[in-house]
Amino acid sequence: MKMRLAILTGALCVATSAMAEKGDWLVRLRAIDIRPEASSGPVPGVDVDNKWAPEVDISYFVTRNIALELILTYPQKHDVTLNGANIGSVKHLPPTLTLQYHFAPEAAFRPYIGAGINYTRFSSVNLNVPPRLDTENSSAGWALQAGFDVPIAKNMVFNVDVKKIRIETDLFTPVGYLTTLKIDPLIVGVGLGWKF
Repeated sequence: MKMRLAILTGALCVATSAMAEKGDWLVRLRAIDIRPEASSGPVPGVDVDNKWAPEVDISYFVTRNIALELILTYPQKHDVTLNGANIGSVKHLPPTLTLQYHFAPEAAFRPYIGAGINYTRFSSVNLNVPPRLDTENSSAGWALQAGFDVPIAKNMVFNVDVKKIRIETDLFTPVGYLTTLKIDPLIVGVGLGWKF
């Protein structure tokens, strides 16, 4: 009985020490699996491959329950296919800003949801299919998010996060518009966070 009480007391102390308050910053480092759910039209068959990447996000707690989160990574390179055949690659940098609601910031299990905007910058476009294709330079769209934090040490949490982001770009030939590529990735991340 005493052992159980000690374990429970220790768990409560960890949860309290890692609890975010108004004005706190929470920095998370995640490994993310980027899973594009690509489609194209009016010309069908354009697709983008999956990949793993690192991600850093910075959250600022406006209140105990409400936080702003800026999600950052480096430019991601994806292979592009047309009806299964590789036609080159493209890089994109997709910073995202979300407004989150944290349901139980003082608990041992802390779920949250978020919604916001994404701005994606395309670069290093190398689509070698005759005639050579190019993309628009940028895309803006919505972002949805859900996840949870679990305190594991003083000022440290374990995090699981899932995001759905709207990303699309128009593809052009030298003579004009060809088709629109919707990438719309589902991003699943796992990592650690530190409260400051």
